[in-house]
Amino acid sequence: MSFDTEKLYNLLPAIHRIRDDEQGKQLQALLSVIAEQVAVVEEDLQQLYDDQFIETCAEWVIPYIGDLVGTRSIRNVNQLNQKILNSRAFVANTITYRRRKGTASVLEQLARDVTGWDARVVEFFELLATTQYMKHLRPQNRAWVDMRRWEPLENINTAFDSLAHTAEMRRISPGRGRYNIPNLGIFLWRLTAYSLTNSPALKLDANRFLFHPLGINTQLFNQPETEEEITSIATRINVAMPLSRRVLSQYLTDYYGKGKSLLLKLGDTLIEVNQIIVCNLSDKSGGEWAHKPTDKIAIDPVLGRIAFPDSQNPENVRVTYHYGFSTDIGGGEYDRDTSLNYELQPVVQVPSQYNTIQAALDNLRNGGVVEIENSDRYSETLSITINPGQKLELRAKDEFHPTLILGGDLQIIGGENSEVTINGILISGKSLQVPATKADGSHNLLRLLRLRHCTLVPGVRLKTDGTPEFPDTPSLIVETRETAVEIDHSILGGIRVNDDAQVQIRNSIIDAIAEDKTAYEGITPGKSGAPLHIENSTVIGSVYTGLMELASNTIFLGLVRAERRQQGCVRFSYVSLASQVPRRYYCQPKTIVDAARVYPQFTSRRYSEPGYCQLSNRCAVEIRQGADDESEMGVFHDLYQPQRESHLRVHLDEYLRFGLEAGIFYVT
Repeated sequence: MSFDTEKLYNLLPAIHRIRDDEQGKQLQALLSVIAEQVAVVEEDLQQLYDDQFIETCAEWVIPYIGDLVGTRSIRNVNQLNQKILNSRAFVANTITYRRRKGTASVLEQLARDVTGWDARVVEFFELLATTQYMKHLRPQNRAWVDMRRWEPLENINTAFDSLAHTAEMRRISPGRGRYNIPNLGIFLWRLTAYSLTNSPALKLDANRFLFHPLGINTQLFNQPETEEEITSIATRINVAMPLSRRVLSQYLTDYYGKGKSLLLKLGDTLIEVNQIIVCNLSDKSGGEWAHKPTDKIAIDPVLGRIAFPDSQNPENVRVTYHYGFSTDIGGGEYDRDTSLNYELQPVVQVPSQYNTIQAALDNLRNGGVVEIENSDRYSETLSITINPGQKLELRAKDEFHPTLILGGDLQIIGGENSEVTINGILISGKSLQVPATKADGSHNLLRLLRLRHCTLVPGVRLKTDGTPEFPDTPSLIVETRETAVEIDHSILGGIRVNDDAQVQIRNSIIDAIAEDKTAYEGITPGKSGAPLHIENSTVIGSVYTGLMELASNTIFLGLVRAERRQQGCVRFSYVSLASQVPRRYYCQPKTIVDAARVYPQFTSRRYSEPGYCQLSNRCAVEIRQGADDESEMGVFHDLYQPQRESHLRVHLDEYLRFGLEAGIFYVT
């Protein structure tokens, strides 16, 4: 039975209620306190029942239920990041795993549940070129290649390879050999497919458009479809992988349409699949694209390009597509709910209440929230002015990803004890500046600038191929004294900060494009920047600071200099031996001999590519497992990728058939 204050109060005799009303309802106030405690007891009793089931139990109960079914415990890093491990699903599926122990489908489901990545298991003995036995014919296992069949050729040496191979004697567990009788391959896709929904395509001319709102080439990705049964093996449609031209052309109906990987609209009108063809729209001489369509709309998924026939001059082309990236940083249509300030009022919305962002900002000088409600592209020249003691947040609505193209530097000016937060926005075109003085010559007294889940494009603006137009131009300039700057889950170019300010950076990328360029320094070139506190980040370029308060689990790909080396600490980070920093604690490289081998290697260092700042498999283990908790150094520390792999290897011992050996291969 549920008791609230009203129920308990009505149980009292009427005379007591009358007297209590005359004396200021003190008895009712007492009963409200009792009702609160009764509600706590009721909730606890209900939770005791829920704790009997793995689907509804509290987090602390999961290992106890796991112990009842005899499952091996897994290191619970998901308390730090819920997206890393789903221990609840692992325990819930234990019985299912054991019923099908030793089968490829169970190993695939195990890999998916333990790592959180898309997975596919391949039994390599089925791909061996062998002499046919007449009593056990294998017509699909031919030792020769049919050059007329495009799909097997497209899949050579991938997780979906179907061609026969000669045997390899090297062991599979270190990842050297593959094709042998006892070998199984577990292919993992580490990149996630992120959506951009109903975004305006960037118009190049009357008939040519680009998917990416910054007007750059971008590789389109598949939106993975969930497998309906544990007994099935993953196919291309079930994993987050790049779309090739041939695959998209042959299976266009699987990938194109509402709720799928790709969709085009003219305004609110859906472009049907029969109007679409897939072409190679690469550049050719004269600035033209190859294979210009004559009667249909051409799409190039490798370059993220759209070409309409000359007979059409479309306006308001809108695209929905998916792109690949490692994790939730820099903004995107992912859950940012915990980073938003819901207490700050009032909230004004763009474009439903104001047509432009600047109009909304001008009406909130006394604080509040400007919320962008869509993933559109806004071209404006903005300035933010906030009165003393007030707080302002310019943000994208949760699970939206707008793009802001600045026509001039975005200047932020605040009164004493004022705060400005920018959350979830992709910013390009110009820099973000906090000038030392206002237009009237008085001091800019902004106390706090906070950047969360934002991207200030490295190099300010990008060319079509993704190379920066202004590699020497910083993304953020803070001229004010005593302003605190907080950067969290963001991507920025170079930073210039007054040496009297304070800077904290967490889970972010600071990219000056090259190691010999400056990622962090003072306002005057060659002068030290503000005291720096940086954790779980990747910095490309040199750093010059007055004081390195703390650097932890960070990769510094460039020379680092700190003026005051008696204070501060650099721990579990990659810092070149030539750098001048405070005392080092378990940093890499340790010696000159190690320096040539222990060096950060990335899948890509170009912002426009899916593997941006992802550590390569060739990177030294001292970096890939060199953080304070044995995770990797750098911006993707919280993905706990080494732990995911080790968890999988541990549990393979229980579910792998005797005599077989498994190898783990990263596809992305």
